[in-house]
Amino acid sequence: MSDKSHEVLRLESLRKSYNVGQPNEIEVLHGIDLYIGSNDFAALIGPSGSGKSTLLNILGLLDKPSDGELYLLGQATSAMEDAGRTALRGNSIGFVFQFHHLIQAFTALDNVLMPLMLTQGKPDKLVLQQARELLAAVGLEKFANSKPNELSGGQQQRVAIARALITQPALLLADEPTGNLDTVTAAEVFELFRKVNRERDCAVLLVTHDPRLSASCDRTINLVDGRIESDSLNI
Repeated sequence: MSDKSHEVLRLESLRKSYNVGQPNEIEVLHGIDLYIGSNDFAALIGPSGSGKSTLLNILGLLDKPSDGELYLLGQATSAMEDAGRTALRGNSIGFVFQFHHLIQAFTALDNVLMPLMLTQGKPDKLVLQQARELLAAVGLEKFANSKPNELSGGQQQRVAIARALITQPALLLADEPTGNLDTVTAAEVFELFRKVNRERDCAVLLVTHDPRLSASCDRTINLVDGRIESDSLNI
């Protein structure tokens, strides 16, 4: 990991409302400012209904803010066309969810390759090698040809992490990534995120309800009622 952190993500006065212009219009996010650097290993926490899912969808360029701006790798995104946002998301952001969303009919290797196959078609030798190296990095080199139903929950989550990294993203967004895992496996997956952050110059933002998980991160961002109540380093 480089010693110099650079900007990956920046939010300026970001707001999100639903049913805009209707009598039942409601603002869910209220003027959020946030900075994520390439060295950041942060947790996003907050009670149910605080706006975490809404914010995560916006951070992942899956939804647009109603006002304010989101900069990803220095690019303003709010006025981007859908195609531009999709391309930027595909190249710059990796997603890991609580449920692995692996394709059951495909092998672990094919699941890892999927994001690139969708954009580039049949993988060449270099891409295949990268995918195998990622499986090795998550400890699954022996399971490249296994189907998801032949893997444990923890192994499937590792495949999902390798899949998220195949595009060499600048930002990894993980939504309750250890929520379905036992304590030991959860700790192993967490260490894998640490390794990604340290060795790949990739910012990591974990959304979690688990206070132990958030305390293990370097930074905790606490969202309450659509506002960042605190953003502090864990010392």
